[in-house]
Amino acid sequence: MSLRPSSFAASENAVRDPRGGSLDPALVVDAGGSTRIDGPSTFSNWVLGSSAAMRRIAKSIERAAEVECTVLVCGETGTGKELWARLLHRSGPRRNKAFIPVNCAALTPSLAESQLFGHEKGAFTGANGRSLGIFRAAAGGVVFLDEIGEMPMELQAKLLRVLQQREVLPVGANEPEPIDVQIVAATNRDLEKEVEKGNFREDLYYRLNMIELRVPSLRERAEDIPSYIEFFSQRFADRYRLPVWTPSADALAEFCSFNWPGNVRQLEHVIEQAYVLQMEPKIPVKRGVEGGSRPAGDESSGKLPCLDLAKLREQAIREALQVTRGHKARAAKLLGVHANTMTRLLKEIDADIETETDGDESAA
Repeated sequence: MSLRPSSFAASENAVRDPRGGSLDPALVVDAGGSTRIDGPSTFSNWVLGSSAAMRRIAKSIERAAEVECTVLVCGETGTGKELWARLLHRSGPRRNKAFIPVNCAALTPSLAESQLFGHEKGAFTGANGRSLGIFRAAAGGVVFLDEIGEMPMELQAKLLRVLQQREVLPVGANEPEPIDVQIVAATNRDLEKEVEKGNFREDLYYRLNMIELRVPSLRERAEDIPSYIEFFSQRFADRYRLPVWTPSADALAEFCSFNWPGNVRQLEHVIEQAYVLQMEPKIPVKRGVEGGSRPAGDESSGKLPCLDLAKLREQAIREALQVTRGHKARAAKLLGVHANTMTRLLKEIDADIETETDGDESAA
């Protein structure tokens, strides 16, 4: 039987989204002040939030799209940096041209020059034909350089020349080729610190940083979490043909107070996982992460109380039982083990754990 939590509201006309959403947006500000982006259908809408920081970024994106300058998007993993890049693409005069994302972390010096700048026939072994490369293939459009902070140092100098001269030199060619692209770069690193460490070229940093957009983490704009919950709940209700989840006041407060180290991507995953499993969404439980649930009395000293594995296991079980008030099934889930494994562990370790737990339950 399918689980239908009481906090799920009825969802009419629920149909499956076969595409899983689209990241080809256009900016919309609704009557309530919330900023969202619309794609070709309602399945593709993305909520950006209504916080002041997000509205400022949206205005900067519109201006950057208008003047077609280089943009650097900074932010933690999961904050939606590529989403902002696609919004810029859709908002400007290049909307009908190509948008080509490049994962700089996956580039290797031996192949990257050909991938980015192209090559001539016979330029190297296996070059049986001419290749345009990404920058020429995106003519008139936008090239999105994701994880720019991971780009190998030897490629950074060549990218700098592309930004300065607006031309590329294909491998095996004698003359450079002009390009017409807008470049948007993104990183989850602090590039100023990387420059100080010698890991990133200072001149390239300033070339990329014509307009810098710093996307705040989700914990810095908790006021946007309810709109994300509403959006993702509706989206996955449509996709999995289930009722829409409406959180209780307590559940909403819990979601808004959680740290969300994975940001919007993690929140999306938590809600989708709940729909897949047909259970009510719960915040992740991970001990040792700021903002997550932590057993009472944990001092967070960063040091293990001892190095005896048996004692560490016993302590973990005791704390799990304390957090769950003696509920063995919940304690097993907290520890990431099966309930039967929990029962076996209780028998294997110090026998007084069960006695202590049973005493606490009787007192309650």
